[in-house]
Amino acid sequence: MVTISDVAKAAGVSISTVSYALSGKRAITASTRTRIEAAIRELDYEPNAGARMLAGATTNILALSAPIHADGHLPTHMRFVTAVVDTARKHDYDVLLLATDDDVSGIRRVAASSLVDGVVAMGVKNHDERVDVVRRAALPAAFIGIPGEDGHSGDGVACVDLDFELAGRLAVTTLAEAGHRSIGVVGHPPTYLARGTGFVQRFNLGLEAEAAARGIRIAVVSPTLARGAAERAFDELLDASPEMTAVIFHCNEPVVESVLRRIRERGLDVPRDLSLFAACASYDTSHLVIPLDCIPLPLDLMCRIAVESALRQVRGADALGVELITPVTENRGSVARPRL
Repeated sequence: MVTISDVAKAAGVSISTVSYALSGKRAITASTRTRIEAAIRELDYEPNAGARMLAGATTNILALSAPIHADGHLPTHMRFVTAVVDTARKHDYDVLLLATDDDVSGIRRVAASSLVDGVVAMGVKNHDERVDVVRRAALPAAFIGIPGEDGHSGDGVACVDLDFELAGRLAVTTLAEAGHRSIGVVGHPPTYLARGTGFVQRFNLGLEAEAAARGIRIAVVSPTLARGAAERAFDELLDASPEMTAVIFHCNEPVVESVLRRIRERGLDVPRDLSLFAACASYDTSHLVIPLDCIPLPLDLMCRIAVESALRQVRGADALGVELITPVTENRGSVARPRL
C-alpha cells in the first residue's frame, strides 16, 4: 500500500510538504507541486479520507441518510437516491448511502471516522434524532423534509420540501372549484402517521382546513400495502359515501394503480362518474391507465436544493433555514364538473 512517505520520497520533498500540497494550508512553489502531483499519479496514491479531514481538506464524499421502511415504495425511494447522486456528481462529489432503518447509527459512524464532508437526510420525521446527531458532530447537513413539531421551523437545520400544507389546500380547492362537494381521500398507510412522518400530517392539516372552510365533506381511507387492501379500501369509500363525486390520491403509485383497476372493474367512467386527482405525485401520472390531474412532487428540485445547501455549508457558508416549494397543478383530463 502506497503511503504519503512514499510520495515524499519519490518527489524528493518532506512528508509535511506533501501534506501541505494536499491540504492547501500553506503555499508551495509551482515546481514542487508539479513534482508531488507527478509522484501521486505515478504511484497511484489515494490519501486517506480521515487524514485529509484532519489536515483541513475535504473528502469529496456526502452521506445520504435514506432509511428504508417496509411500508415504503422502493422505486420512489431510489428516485430520491438517484437525484441526490446526480446532483452530487455535478459538483465532483461521491455519495455514501446509509440505508438501514436505524436513522442515526450510520451518521454517527461516518461522523466519527471523518469519512464524509456532510450529510443529506431523507425520510424525515417530526422528531428526527438525526438533527441532534449532525449538530453534535458539527457536520454540514441538509434535510429533504422538515423536522420539528410545528412543520415550519426545521429545528434550526437546513431543509427543503414541497409546501404540503398548501398542497392539501390546493387539492381541495381544485375539486371544489369544479363543483365537487363530497370528496374521498386515499391516503398513505397508518404507519406513516404512527412514526411521525411530517409531510403526511402537513398535507392532512391543509386538506382538512380547506374542506372545513368550504363546507366540503371528506371521507378518508388509509390502506396498507397488503394484497387487495387498496381495492377493499376504495369499495368501503364508495359504500360509506355514495354521494362522493371525486377522489384525491395522496399515496404511493401501486395503491393508485390498484384503485384505478378497481374503478374500471366497477364500470365507473372518469371523469363523467368520478373525478380523480393525484396530490404530491412522485410518479408520472400521464402514464397511468387513467391519466390523472395532479400536483407533481418536485423531487429532482428538492434533492438538488438539499445537496447544494449541504455543499454551501461545507464551504463555510450559512445555509440554514426552511425552503418551501410552492405546489402547482397539471391537467390530464381527470377532473370535470359532477353530473347533477
